[in-house]
Amino acid sequence: MTLARLAARHGVATAHSPSEGVTVPVPEATVVAVLGALGVDAATPEEVAAALEAVERADRERLLPPTLVRWRDAEPVHPPADLPPGTRLRVTTEDGTVVTGRDWQRLPLGVHTVEARTPDGRTATATLIVSPARVPAPGHRSYGLLVQLYSLLSTRSWGMGDLGDLRELATWAGRVHGAGFIQVNPLHAGVPGAPSDPSPYRPSSRRFPDPVHLRIEEVPEYALIGPERREELDGILTEAAELRERVLTKGAPVDRDAVWEVKRRALELVVADVDLGPGRRADFQAFLAARGRALEDHATYQALAERHGPHWRSWPEALRDPRTAETVVREDPVLAARADFHCRLAWLTDRQLAAAAEAAREAGMSVGIVHDLAVGVHPEGSDTWARRGDFATGMSVGAPPDAFNARGQDWGLPPWRPDALAATGYAPYRGLLRELLRHAGALRIDHVMGLFRLWWVPEGREPTEGTYVRYDADAMLAVLVLEAHRAGSLVIGEDLGTVEPGVREELARRGVFGTSVLWFERDWAGGGRPLPRDAWRTACVATATTHDLPPTAARLSGDHVTLRHRLGLLSGDLERERAADAAETAEWLGLFQRLGLLPEGPGDEEAEIVAVHRFLLDTPARMVGVWLPDAVGDRRPQNLPGTWDEYPNWRLPLAGPDGQPFTLERLAASPRAHALLRELHARTTAPDAPGASTDTPATGWNARTAPPGARAD
Repeated sequence: MTLARLAARHGVATAHSPSEGVTVPVPEATVVAVLGALGVDAATPEEVAAALEAVERADRERLLPPTLVRWRDAEPVHPPADLPPGTRLRVTTEDGTVVTGRDWQRLPLGVHTVEARTPDGRTATATLIVSPARVPAPGHRSYGLLVQLYSLLSTRSWGMGDLGDLRELATWAGRVHGAGFIQVNPLHAGVPGAPSDPSPYRPSSRRFPDPVHLRIEEVPEYALIGPERREELDGILTEAAELRERVLTKGAPVDRDAVWEVKRRALELVVADVDLGPGRRADFQAFLAARGRALEDHATYQALAERHGPHWRSWPEALRDPRTAETVVREDPVLAARADFHCRLAWLTDRQLAAAAEAAREAGMSVGIVHDLAVGVHPEGSDTWARRGDFATGMSVGAPPDAFNARGQDWGLPPWRPDALAATGYAPYRGLLRELLRHAGALRIDHVMGLFRLWWVPEGREPTEGTYVRYDADAMLAVLVLEAHRAGSLVIGEDLGTVEPGVREELARRGVFGTSVLWFERDWAGGGRPLPRDAWRTACVATATTHDLPPTAARLSGDHVTLRHRLGLLSGDLERERAADAAETAEWLGLFQRLGLLPEGPGDEEAEIVAVHRFLLDTPARMVGVWLPDAVGDRRPQNLPGTWDEYPNWRLPLAGPDGQPFTLERLAASPRAHALLRELHARTTAPDAPGASTDTPATGWNARTAPPGARAD
């Protein structure tokens, strides 16, 4: 019991509930290991007792917690009520204004510092976060396209989709088809070196974008390269064209490493051959000053990774600490030049992100570009090197066993330490959000339940031997809402799968949209039938599929079952799986027919996909997302969970039903895509369309949509 009390004090669960009425104890060794990662020694009963006494004594003596949260709800903002009588308070706001006394009504929104002094001379300092009650809401109902940017090649891109393609897609979709947003995969900086991990969800840094997404010809200095470098540049352009044709005409998967190799050489020519003009240099210097230490650390890591490899734990001892490494780099002219080069790339990428966002606004998009925040980072990438104390050593984020995966999951991502976040006033989290929201009309948060708790798996143990570690959700949400408010951006949470009670309600209360996928929306309390249209959530992005699920054409045809069978992923008999899948599909198609959404009847794939989206548009969901491959009949999932070398995850170009790549230009000329998008445009602009009102209240968790096993502890 003493260990359980100690664990509870640190937010570490000693049991979890994978399904209704089932409680599973966490192995004691797991609890001890997780506490150790939080800096708490619990290896013996004596150490457990001493640690418990220490934390309880600290709680008794503490005047203020490390971070305080106050919301601008209907209730007035009050100072802490449990301070000793006579305690004096002083708040220094983030703009330097000093507020004394206990009248906190004058405090502005922001991140402030509060100091307390008791009559007996004790003092304490804490971070005070004053946040608005909710994130901004969409002005009116909209639909948008969901795309993995690398998959959308044009005749101008260098072997993978880039930010120039994103700008073109936003302009076309907004101006021609009235789309309100484009949602892209995470554009975070990948781990350098080859072969790299193609997954955008295991980056080196979430704070800075990857320059592999640059459209090289649109870097202003590119056009100014001198004649003595032109021959070399022409050779690079020839290689880039070969990479593009290899994907578009020869069936090769997207090769991010090869693309980066040619882009890197071109960028080195640009940086070495062309000096920045006065205006551009001033802009670059302002960018450096605004990003400060964070960018210096990231660029230093990039330079060192080129020389010593990307895994910093294997570097020479002096380079594993950012402060000593900074001195080494500064004194080495070659390394210093490389660090400057990577600073320049971060700036160039930021400016092209800004151009894409501006193009979306000019095209009339009500939301704009929706960026994606991955749930974590690579254990030996830039972020963990720069701020290793913020991460739990020897731990990995994952998911517990559930009805869909009896073995659980280990994602190989080190979690943030909740105590370290609180001690810094959530500084790394604030900086991350602020950077991502700069050019985002909305931010999608992968596994948004991680704002409340994460499943930690100790190194060397199976995912089944993990446990939940709780975060201060009030603080995590306050920072999120504050930064989204400042940026004027919406927030979308990916809340699929197991969600503990109360999470969806709290997210909805703060204005965070959820994600609802057609095939999972069923009335489980009423026998598992498809959820009626009017029972869907209002505050959500409604979609037919996601990057981890089959495209709609594959779902309707049953091709996804055949693919999983071919790769050995089916747990049951093939014919039984096919029959069950066909019955589920027939149930949905029958519903569409009864509702008048499929007048053509079943059997016409294009008509069925339109019917799917008609149904989504008939729900009250304020945002409807169209998986771009669905617009052209692509049958291949971009990612097939449970596979690695067996399937080209995260490397497939957009393609038609025949598997032949679809360029951006071909997409814009596709009658099939035009027919679907025309339907979406008409239904989202109709004044009597479901969800068209701007004052529809956000609805939270609907118990009828919760699949069996969705209840957690």
